Parts: sequence; structure tokens; C-alpha cells
Amino acid sequence: MSALLAAIERFYDAVPRRRADAEAHGPLTLFVRRCDGWPYYARPTLGHADPVSVEDVAAMRARQRELSFPESFEWVLETTPGLDAAAEAAGLHVRRCPLLVLFGEPVHVAVPADVSLALVTPDDPDLLAVQAVAYVAFGALDTAAGPAGPAERDATAAALPAGHTTSWHTSLVDGTMVHAAARGRAAALPGPLCVGSYQHAQEIAEIVGVGTLPAARRRGLAAAVTAVLARHALDAGNRTVFLSAQNDDVARVYERVGFRRVATACIAEPPEQA
Repeated sequence: MSALLAAIERFYDAVPRRRADAEAHGPLTLFVRRCDGWPYYARPTLGHADPVSVEDVAAMRARQRELSFPESFEWVLETTPGLDAAAEAAGLHVRRCPLLVLFGEPVHVAVPADVSLALVTPDDPDLLAVQAVAYVAFGALDTAAGPAGPAERDATAAALPAGHTTSWHTSLVDGTMVHAAARGRAAALPGPLCVGSYQHAQEIAEIVGVGTLPAARRRGLAAAVTAVLARHALDAGNRTVFLSAQNDDVARVYERVGFRRVATACIAEPPEQA
């Protein structure tokens, strides 16, 4: 298992370097984006054996504020033990999320008859709506079903930041990310309802951003999107497919597809950001 976590750690270090410059600050590295799009986080410096102190976290937070970046840190608890305590002592809120790896072949999950599921292409006419699904899904306070649906998705699509939209489209064109979407055909729930993606490097793929509109939840869409992405990642030559779940309840969705918990992914942010 240590070899697997070491490989995942190298993946975490490699992926941001495609669009960001790495600033090493002792035991922590900040990835500074080169263009518009999602700002990156700070992570433990690859190969740095010294523990991370409260002072290290405070210094990195100061650098993130200087750059007007979110004060965000991500790491694997089992790989960098003690960082959670240092982050909390520095005033951050730490979320501990199940990290799961696919063992064997992904289990196929059928979608309802009124839903289609396919990979997203760069010329997809619904690109903005597809991207907006994730904003609405992760903007909900929990993973329960709710009223937010196509109307909220379309309103969000109309207001998406141009930089984020361009970055997302670029990832489709250059193949650095693969996206999938489940779309409704019924009048009550039309268009993109659930989306997900995977990023890949060094024969490892991480499934990220799987989200369902609250109005379309409890229909198995997240599991179906995850299964399609996992299947595609393996067929593309990736040997390891993994993901992080928001909590134990969400982890059970992925376990249906064949994922098993192997570690704990941590995210630290100021309480007002969390």
C-alpha cells in the first residue's frame, strides 16, 4: 500500500505543473497558476521528509493572501501525518475525506430510461450547462435531493467566469481531462443532470468533480458517471484509478462501482472558506 500512496503522491505533484509554476517553501509547495482558471492549492513538497510546522502553514497562508489565492491545502493523511494538527493549530478547518482506489474492473451502472450518458466533446452545444452542473451540485450544503435543477443550472451557466470556461474547454481540446455527462430527456428534467471528470498523469487517473443537480439525485447518476469514467480511464492505459469522496455516505456510492478505501485525503481551509 505504501508504494500505491507514493505513486499517488507523485501524481498529485505532477498534474498541477501543466498549468502552474511550483513554488517550494520548505516542506510545502504552492502551485501558482499561469493563466485564468481555478487557483491551485498548497501541498506537501514531494520528497521532503521534515514535518510541517504551524509556522510553515502560517507562512504559506501569507503567501496565498499575497497572491489573492484561496488559503487552501490538500494532502494525504497517511503520507504526511501531523499536517492536520499543524493546520488546525494555525486556525484552519480540516476536512478528512475517504480516498478510494478502484480494484478490478468497474461495475457497470445502468441509467434510467429517460437519461443518456456519454463523454463530453469540445464541440458539445451544452458545454456551459455541463460545466454549470458542478457549480450547482457543489453549491448545495449537502448531498440530499432538493429543488435546484435545470433552471438553476442554466442561470449559473449564463454567469460562469470566462477564465474558468476557457480553461475547462482547453482541457477537453488537449485531452488533459476527460469529462462525462448524464443528460435527461424528460420535460421535467432536461439537459445535463450529472457530470464528472478525470485527470491523468503517469498512468494514474483521478476522478474528480462528480456532481448531480439536487433535483436529479437518488437515481444512481453519480455512480453511472463514475463507472463510465473509470472504464474509459482504464481503456486509455491508466493502471490506477482513484478518487476522494466528500464523506462516508458518498464513499458508499463509489464502492458500488468497485472502489475501496485505502487512505484519507485532507483539505484545510479557513472556517469561512470551508
